[in-house]
Amino acid sequence: MAAMSSSVCVTVTVLMCVLGSQALDLLRATATSGNAPSIPTVHCWCSSYPNVTLCTWPKPSHSPPMHYIATYSERHREESTQHCHLIPPDSSSSASISASSSASEQLWHCHLPNLKLLTDYIINITAVHSGGSSSHLMSFMVEDIVKPDPPVDVRVSPHNIRNLLVQWSPPPTWTNLDIFPLKYHIHYQWENRSTDLGPIEDTKIELKGLTPGRTYLFQVCAKELLGLGECSDWSLPVNITVPRTKP
Repeated sequence: MAAMSSSVCVTVTVLMCVLGSQALDLLRATATSGNAPSIPTVHCWCSSYPNVTLCTWPKPSHSPPMHYIATYSERHREESTQHCHLIPPDSSSSASISASSSASEQLWHCHLPNLKLLTDYIINITAVHSGGSSSHLMSFMVEDIVKPDPPVDVRVSPHNIRNLLVQWSPPPTWTNLDIFPLKYHIHYQWENRSTDLGPIEDTKIELKGLTPGRTYLFQVCAKELLGLGECSDWSLPVNITVPRTKP
């Protein structure tokens, strides 16, 4: 039997399509010598519709030196391919963007400015080192990946007997609030029970008939008013105990 070549080339293609969604992930790994870098796990979202779209992927914890090539184009106009603005994990810009991420997770960031509305895009993130390369291709429309940052400055205060007033501010990163308003969902829980309210367009709500002496936990999430994309992550929790006497 002839000896096998020590150089091995492996190509793996995985196509994942979710019915009813315009999101499409195409993962392609191309390796030489059987030692390609792992496929980047890429997550993209639009935190301020329609102008701020970011993609992130974690920096491998144990890997040889590598670099990334990040490009994007309109799906049916690949000749217009552009390079994404890369922000490495150790930069100050990346640290400010990743403030809500796990402290142990270092993320690469890719900023996609001025994307068109109602347009299919393809982004290609390729990890390259001496052993080969691995790519993650993702197709999306901005409208499908809208996800605001969480509301801020959540405040809960007693308001008459057995009532609480919950107030909050929109995420400061959502810069077109007048043109693209937000709606909000409120989550509150006590002991082993919880309730979700909304959506509402106001930035406050009064909850009535609560139990004096009981401690409640409140969180708020934001979503684009017409329902584009998904709700933000929940805001930081705020706890309050309903007073037993009138404040």
